[in-house]
Amino acid sequence: MIKAQEVYGKVEAMVASGTDKADAFKALAGESGRPYDSVRGSYYFHKKKVEGGESKPRTRRRETTPDDALADARAALERAIEAIDREVEAAKARADEAKAEYDALKASASDRKKAITERLEALK
Repeated sequence: MIKAQEVYGKVEAMVASGTDKADAFKALAGESGRPYDSVRGSYYFHKKKVEGGESKPRTRRRETTPDDALADARAALERAIEAIDREVEAAKARADEAKAEYDALKASASDRKKAITERLEALK
């Protein structure tokens, strides 16, 4: 596993448990002896890769022509459409996870209530 992937996984796990991203970066930096910005850079490098981002270098132009401007605008709008699709997929995954958690809690609610009630009765 590459370092960026490892950092990404650890940060995501810490964030899922309630830690702020900045605190997660600080903790991993202290743990690994790497600078804070190095850990943060690794995280965002891998995050871009996970989200399907492209790493094409930006072209340098001496002069912007109308055709270049139009092509740049079209590319930006196409990236925006792809970003919306990724956002929808991520929201769907979170919704499915929340639904599964709801179903599990609902299914176990009566058993948990019964166990607590039994313990309350034992205390009397």
